[in-house]
Amino acid sequence: MSLPLMRHAHRDTIVVRGDADRPVHARQWYEFPLGGGGATETWCYTDRLSYAAGDDVAVHGISTADRVDIGIVRCGKACAGIDTLAGVPARWEKTPADASVNGCRWPVLAGFTVDPRWLSGVYLLTVRPSGQPDDRQCARYLFVVRPREPDPGRLLLITADSTWHAYNDWGGSNHYEGIVDPLGDRFSPRLSRLRPFARGFVALPEDAPRTLPHRPPAIGAPVSYDHMDWAWRNGYSKKYASAGWASYERHFLQWAERRGYGVDVATQSDLHYRPEVLSGYRCAVIVGHDEYWSWEMRDTVEDFVVCGGCVARFAGNFFWQVRLENDGQTQICHKYRVREDDPVRNGPSPHLATGQWESPEVDRPGHGTFGLDGSRGVYAGWGGLAPRGPGGFTVFRPEHWALAGSGLGYGDVLGGQSRIFGYEVDGLDYRFEDGLPYPVPAATLPGDLEILAMGFARLREDGFGEHPDMLFVGDADARFVAGHVHGSRDPYTVARVDRGSGMVVSFSRGRGEVFNAGTTEWVAGLLRRDRSVERVTRNVLDRFMDR
Repeated sequence: MSLPLMRHAHRDTIVVRGDADRPVHARQWYEFPLGGGGATETWCYTDRLSYAAGDDVAVHGISTADRVDIGIVRCGKACAGIDTLAGVPARWEKTPADASVNGCRWPVLAGFTVDPRWLSGVYLLTVRPSGQPDDRQCARYLFVVRPREPDPGRLLLITADSTWHAYNDWGGSNHYEGIVDPLGDRFSPRLSRLRPFARGFVALPEDAPRTLPHRPPAIGAPVSYDHMDWAWRNGYSKKYASAGWASYERHFLQWAERRGYGVDVATQSDLHYRPEVLSGYRCAVIVGHDEYWSWEMRDTVEDFVVCGGCVARFAGNFFWQVRLENDGQTQICHKYRVREDDPVRNGPSPHLATGQWESPEVDRPGHGTFGLDGSRGVYAGWGGLAPRGPGGFTVFRPEHWALAGSGLGYGDVLGGQSRIFGYEVDGLDYRFEDGLPYPVPAATLPGDLEILAMGFARLREDGFGEHPDMLFVGDADARFVAGHVHGSRDPYTVARVDRGSGMVVSFSRGRGEVFNAGTTEWVAGLLRRDRSVERVTRNVLDRFMDR
């Protein structure tokens, strides 16, 4: 896309990057091909997200330029150029208004074959008008090359691509907001993966703000969301800091490779369609924000652990079930309207209804896979959601192997200076006994689960009286969890679910183990070289890799 042009939701007007402030009414803005006004535009996506050696990759795209250059780079501790396709003929085509839901249907711009010599990893595509070095006129996408054969001496990083697509607002609709319903103001339960990623999901400048501000706001300061204001001013997606390769997995991969870990990469879609992708690995790693999973993805992870595999999850907000259709090119999640709209609920497989994991329709609590539940979190450290908390996890069991050598004792805070606690966290119902937290027993909760560290979270924002028009979360999620999970929206139940937690837990299942640091922002500790966070991360990876 040629910045600064973006389209404003619910209007056929064009808004301009560089406005001093985000207008109060601009609750949604999104990218969409305009094809006019003399601006140079280029857009692209690939026909799949995951490929194996020898697979053909089709790059679909359009451009107002006659020819484009396509660069391919493997991302790692040092990004390495792989190939360049120069002078590729291009043309412009009109994009369907429902592209975010049913796909862009653009022609194939170019194709190439995955060289068997290419290492497993994340590969970045850059498509730019030929002879135009300006990055503002280029399009970016990514694809994954999954491993040819398992290597037990390497980590297997699983990308949270279901969450990437859920937040991707390119074209105007995602699982949060939308323009293609009759009123143009409702989230879409159906999303196409055959469209570009919104700006900021694939690449970001190093100074792009994270969701959690680096310093807590002053007491009494108005509620603010600095990352969204930055996105508005600079022409990025409103959701860039909530999901995507650039904000999360990228930082872990670069950190791990710089510290000597070999890292292969697979996608959540691979877990769904190719469960054998985990076979032969000792340790699978999940990082950042993995809010959306399918039933089949969870089955694959649980089977891997029972058979002796280890899972290191440095991620948060395990919340929604999705279904994949059309060979994985369409993602379905009815969310808040699962009871009204999802036809699966009344069919032969009602457990595949796309609602919250603990809802009566699904009834598969997240703690059965990862030991924690998203609904027992969720928000901390930003907006009006405990923004002045300690920023990290309070340690309760420093003697645990994961905390060895961290320098932390009982009551110390893990990751406080690097602010790893938030923006969304996972927790459990718990009780305190002799100064230690214990999980409240549940039928599907692992029996040997230990809470190593924890903190406190919210489901509704403070500030209703002072700044009601400036709130982003408000109390909608608290009312949803109270009603959908607990069956009542009375004040007592809403207040009960409002007080959540975030936890670091460890447990075993079958012959395998799981370590779960239930926060989306764990990577901030790696990015900011927090010694204790790095030490815990290495303890987990080294144990699980038998190093």
